[in-house]
Amino acid sequence: MRYESDIAQNCRPLMHWRMDHLDWNQLKAFLETAETGSLSAAARKLGLTQPTLSRQVAAIEKQLGATLFERVGKAMVLTGTGLALLEHARVMGAAAEDLQVAATGQSQAVDGVVCVSASEAVAAYLLPPVLLRLRQQAPGIVIDVVASDALSDLRRREADIAIRHVRPDQPDLIGRWLREGNASFYASTTWVAEHGHPRTAEEAARHGFVGSDRSGRYLEYLQQHGLPLETSNFVCYAENTGSNWSLVRQGLGIGAMMDDIARDMPDVVRVLDDVAPVRFPIWLVTHRELRTARRIRVVFDMLADALGAEPEAARSLNAER
Repeated sequence: MRYESDIAQNCRPLMHWRMDHLDWNQLKAFLETAETGSLSAAARKLGLTQPTLSRQVAAIEKQLGATLFERVGKAMVLTGTGLALLEHARVMGAAAEDLQVAATGQSQAVDGVVCVSASEAVAAYLLPPVLLRLRQQAPGIVIDVVASDALSDLRRREADIAIRHVRPDQPDLIGRWLREGNASFYASTTWVAEHGHPRTAEEAARHGFVGSDRSGRYLEYLQQHGLPLETSNFVCYAENTGSNWSLVRQGLGIGAMMDDIARDMPDVVRVLDDVAPVRFPIWLVTHRELRTARRIRVVFDMLADALGAEPEAARSLNAER
């Protein structure tokens, strides 16, 4: 693996970067630039001029003898060496903040940006009430939601926390299994009034569905799930989950959705009741070193509490609060 060996070679100077040689201002400059991806944004947050912050970042790179950022237009993108340093720098930064808090007796304020990646459906329907509670309890935390059905790479800092439906297999990631989720088949109330209420897999073959792709992957999955469908059963397609669900709610055809989301919508009805729901795990994943950041711990724990509860219990909890 040449990439990994290059990173290892570039990271050797880090082993000689001792705490007694650390310039805390340079470390903060590096951390804020990595967090914001911009010299100007990092300078504004630290109350510095951009040239001053740029000199501090350059000083760390010179001290380590390694390039930590690649300049891509106005953006600052971490190199492999920068990524390796980031995890250590976050630990050191958190330790320094804790020492300052302990020395001054100040309360531990929690603020900063936390990037949360989730599927489009979870991001659109399940996250907002959780983020509202988070805003009320920790107003200093700003959440950046990445809504995508693709798996964000936490190791490349595409997200700090990810809500996934697969177990993480990378050794430097930690995951918490929350519970199993269900997805069933739904149609709008107007569609049911016009077409009836199909309940069996055999009845499904006589009705129209909203598809997610024309390549045949979704059709193959439904067939493996026991539905005897053909391409002719699909009346329209939408790969985007939000658009797909909107088409179902408008009465275009039958579609699948998480029960947690669909059961609270009065304009849809569960159909194909005799067909077993699709079951999938819900995992909360973050990087091992990111758990040392208080703001990420707060968001991680609140997401685990909210998304790990059974839907009925979660709704009761939201009502009480």
